[in-house]
Amino acid sequence: MRTTTVRRRLLAATALLPVLALAACGSDPKIAGAAGTGGPAASATEDVVSGLARSEAAAALLPEEVRRAGALKFGSSFGAAPTAFYVDQVGKKPAGIDVDFTDAVAKVLGLTVERQEAAFETILPALDSGKFDVGTGNFGVTTARLKTIDFVTYIDDGQGFAVKKDNTAIQPITDLVQLCGLTVGTGAGTTFETTLNSRRNVCTDAGKKPYEVKAFSESGALLTSLRQGRVDVEMSTINGLRHQASQEASGLRFLGEFHRLDVGFAFKKGSKLTPAFQAAVNQLIKDGTYERILRKWGVTDSAIKESQISPPEHA
Repeated sequence: MRTTTVRRRLLAATALLPVLALAACGSDPKIAGAAGTGGPAASATEDVVSGLARSEAAAALLPEEVRRAGALKFGSSFGAAPTAFYVDQVGKKPAGIDVDFTDAVAKVLGLTVERQEAAFETILPALDSGKFDVGTGNFGVTTARLKTIDFVTYIDDGQGFAVKKDNTAIQPITDLVQLCGLTVGTGAGTTFETTLNSRRNVCTDAGKKPYEVKAFSESGALLTSLRQGRVDVEMSTINGLRHQASQEASGLRFLGEFHRLDVGFAFKKGSKLTPAFQAAVNQLIKDGTYERILRKWGVTDSAIKESQISPPEHA
């Protein structure tokens, strides 16, 4: 009898963890617009895309076979607001910056989006195999990725850090040497994981204990580990961490920006789709849709002046 009661309590407590993680990641339809300079709270269900018309000039840049097919396969990563998430877990209605830009570009190009959810770390390799035509997941443009991937940029985001709100010992991080001796949690297959792993030597070079890197495939699992003290610091996107910190339930404190990166639609190297996507993003900038999308999600400080194809990584 006692064993059964304990088991039930454990199951109930475990069941609450995903709910808490989702609440902290902004799955509520009302999204607090504190991520940037977007002003008041915006609704995740606000429609800023459906009225867009096809641009014949942009669509003409598509390969003929794509125009005939009228659809593209998008591999998309879903995790936390404001990038890409589900407004409700039952109906699986997608929302976020990536979702709005994908749908807006498709409207401009006269295409249907065939969106398939995929783990972040699997999307870029799947472009080369032809499983997906386009990848979305707040993919930052880096020197390493440019060797095998082409990008069409649409926002400027980047790398940042956050800690538990009651952790006052860790201050804004401007040098990775400040992480020495700590456990850092981040997303699997991300630029954050690459940055952390490639620069582990900063601690030993300084005569300090190396930091430990823990990579998570699920944003909810990372947030739970941070709350429970198994991770000292989280490294993730600037916009994502700002948004999380703006949600009272998250219990996070944003430590600031570390390194800015352009973010873009991802394509197989040499893809013939990039000129059309660039033209479509620039059309959105020109007609004002671009600003409306950024303002909806409170990230107007991530605006770019024009879309570029595979620009070099920010210095």
